[in-house]
Amino acid sequence: MNPTIILFIALGIGGLVLLGIILSFFSVWLRAWLAGAYVGIITLVAMRLRQVPYGLVVDSRITAKKAGIDISIDDIEAHFLAGGNVIPTIQALIAAQKAGINLNWNRACAIDLATKGSGKSVVEAVRTSVDPKVIDCPNPEGGRVTIDGVAKDGIQVKVKARVTVRTNLDRFVGGAKEDTIIARVGEGIVSTIGSAESYKAVLESPDSISKVVLARGLDVGSAFEILSIDIADVDVGENVGAKLQEAQAEANKSIAQAQAEIRRAAAVAVEQEMKARVQEMQAKVVEAQAQVPLAMAEAFRSGRLGVMDYYKMENVQADSAMRQSIAGPEHKQ
Repeated sequence: MNPTIILFIALGIGGLVLLGIILSFFSVWLRAWLAGAYVGIITLVAMRLRQVPYGLVVDSRITAKKAGIDISIDDIEAHFLAGGNVIPTIQALIAAQKAGINLNWNRACAIDLATKGSGKSVVEAVRTSVDPKVIDCPNPEGGRVTIDGVAKDGIQVKVKARVTVRTNLDRFVGGAKEDTIIARVGEGIVSTIGSAESYKAVLESPDSISKVVLARGLDVGSAFEILSIDIADVDVGENVGAKLQEAQAEANKSIAQAQAEIRRAAAVAVEQEMKARVQEMQAKVVEAQAQVPLAMAEAFRSGRLGVMDYYKMENVQADSAMRQSIAGPEHKQ
């Protein structure tokens, strides 16, 4: 084949490839050029080779450019490659600029990456900074509907609070989030109720709780700035002091009963011991009584006791028995 023809074929193929590349990127390139956010064809091709959605990146740059924010295409691409959400970050930056909030591109990217996977977004963070949000304390999703504290008089007080917060963008990255605010406010409410002399003082001036808690600076180190703490509801709960006294009395009763049972068992043991000793003594008496006939028989054999002496002794015993029977209780008037 003629080398000239081969050359023309190669040039034709190269031209078709070049035309295809130009046509595939032409609409994006033209859109950026017309919007005043020019991006070179080579840059678009390089993003395509890096598997970056160049259309999304260019549209983000156009949006920022139209809002008066100049962000380089490399910065937007770097944020995408870092796993960030490009469009919401641009929208948050524009919202902050319109609201007069000092927020640069790097901080917006940091906030976007910090909120990734948390269900929040950088747009919400900026919106909360402009329009404060209200947090229920305690969080109903946690299973509790009130914060319970006990005053010094032993009466329980149940409180519902609403905390108005505003995002502090300077502390958002690395700052404590909503759960920490709820925990701190709850602890402050409980300690304030506990320091009250009576539950009546809490009912009479519930705003004193919010003033004391707010003065503690609970938003230190958090991603929010607490604007106000409002007590939405105050209810009287149980008489915890009386219940504790009742439980203490019941415990003392159980202790006393146990001690009485110990003493009763000891007394029963002593009684049984005395009965055993009585039986022992009675056995000795019976044994001694058994020796009497033997001694009398020995006395008869040895001549120390005569028959008449024996009869006299029997008469004396019979007379004594008769006198005892006459003097018995049944003969008394």
